Order: sequence, then C-alpha cells, then structure tokens
Amino acid sequence: MMSPLNNSDFIFSTFLVTGIPGLETMHMWLSIPFSMMFFVTLAGNITIMWIIWTERSLHAPMYLFLAMLAASDLGLSLSAFPTLLRILWLEAREMSFSACFTQMFFIHTFQNFESAVILVMAFDRYVAISKPLHYASILTSSVIAKIGLAILLRTLTVEVPLPILLRRLHFCRSNVLSHSYCLHPDIIKLSCSDTRINSIFGLLTVLSTMIFDFLLILFSYVLILKTVLSIASHGGRLKALNTCISHLCAVVLFFTPMVSLSMLHRFGPKLPSHIYVLLANMHFLIPPVMNPIVYVVKTKQIRERIIRILFRKGPGKP
Repeated sequence: MMSPLNNSDFIFSTFLVTGIPGLETMHMWLSIPFSMMFFVTLAGNITIMWIIWTERSLHAPMYLFLAMLAASDLGLSLSAFPTLLRILWLEAREMSFSACFTQMFFIHTFQNFESAVILVMAFDRYVAISKPLHYASILTSSVIAKIGLAILLRTLTVEVPLPILLRRLHFCRSNVLSHSYCLHPDIIKLSCSDTRINSIFGLLTVLSTMIFDFLLILFSYVLILKTVLSIASHGGRLKALNTCISHLCAVVLFFTPMVSLSMLHRFGPKLPSHIYVLLANMHFLIPPVMNPIVYVVKTKQIRERIIRILFRKGPGKP
C-alpha cells in the first residue's frame, strides 16, 4: 500500500520481505530443509528446557544457563523462521509496519539476550576451571536469578526504544527489505526521513551489547587459557579444556556469521546477493538448530536423560 508524496516519491504503509534472491524458482524445494531445521529447533530446545526443568539434579549453574540459552534460541527461531517459511511456502511477502516492527523487536531482543547468555556461560566456565572449590558458593541460585534479571533488563532497555523511534519515520521510493525478516539496519535504509537518531542509537546498541559481550568472552578465554596452562598434568589440562568445547561451539555458531557478514560488506569482493542473505540467515537460524545438538552430544547428563525417555520400558515389559 502507498500514497502519493510528489511526482517521484510515495509513502508506503507496508514492507515487502525478500526470500533468497536468485533462487526464487527453488523456494518450494528450499522449504523442505528449512522446515526440517525449524522442527529440529523446536524439538531440541524444548526438550533441553523440559529436561532441565524436571530433573532436579540438573538445577546447577551450568544447566540453568543452558536452559536460558535454549529459551533464547527458541524465541529467536519463533521470531525469524515463520516469516521465511511463509515466503517459501506461499510467496507471501507483505508485512504491515506494526507486524514488521514487532518482529524486529523480538528478533533483536532474543539476539541480544543470547549474546549476554553466551557471555555469562563464559564466566561460568572460568569460575568452574579457576575456582572449582568455590564454584557452588559463587554461583548460587540467588546469583543466577539476579544475572538472569540483569540480562533481561539490559536487553529491554536497549531494544524497547528501537520500534518507538521507527514509528516517527516515513518510508518512500522503495519498501523492499533485503532479508526474509525485519531488521533494524535494513528498515532505516528505506526511510526518506532523518534517520541520524535511529542510526546512532542502533550503533550504540550493537556496541554496548554484542560487541561488548564478544570482547568480554575473548577476555574470559584468555583467563581460562592462563589457568589451564598452570595445571601441572597434561590430562588435567585436557579435561579442563573439554568442559569448554560446547560453549566454544556456541560462540563460533553465534558470532562467526555476524562477523563474516560485516567483513564481507566492508572489505570483501562483490558477491551475489543470495550469498549475503544466506550468511544472514545462518546468523539467525543456525545457532538455534545446532546448539541443542552440540549440548546433547557433549553433555552426558542430558544425553542419558533423553536416552532413558526414549527407551523407557513400558509397565508390562520386563
């Protein structure tokens, strides 16, 4: 929908999200693997949350943080996947401003929440390796609850203003977004209003959340590596590092696509547009799929609990 502004510009009242440029004829085929990914995401993250919730022996800091990660992954996938599947299944691309701003809010909220949870999990690994005797006294239930509340408050503080600031803008000349869902930088590029406030606030949000979190995660692993190298036995060093593998996978899965996309946009060669779109999809869609798989494979307690559920003997079986 649009209304005339002058001879060359129009004010739009809806946005058009984009599928995967250059692969439009394959949308129906692409919907099959993406639908499977969505199912795995839902099943994996809900299973992890349910097991940790019901198994009292798993009410320990590491598992509670894992439950937070699963919750953020679930929220991120529920915010991003449906729009992509709607495009692939139905070629339905139109979104109202309200729907687009709402989706943008939830995508960025769960994205920043996950970034903070991954940072806290790095701190958890540092405490577990450097101060194992004081681990339980440092990360008590009260401290974990306060950390969760702090993450939530930080996330809402930086994300709530974004859709509010967007509502004052007008959008003209084009209403076609670059991705399959609504993202803040993508939206403000289409505005014909003054977007300096939006751009500055958006940049400050990224710097104070994900970039800040990433730097602290790197610093945490410098401290972890320093502690590990001080362990006398080779076996002890390997055992300590092994406890970090799942978390390192989560860090790589979450931050690598984002950093790669940023580097390609600024310094890389000109590539087909579907490469950038696929890389952006990896940032939002791959971590929710892969994190449950990695943690189930690497976490013995959760893996054994799932096996017991799947192969539980019926009442009439010996």
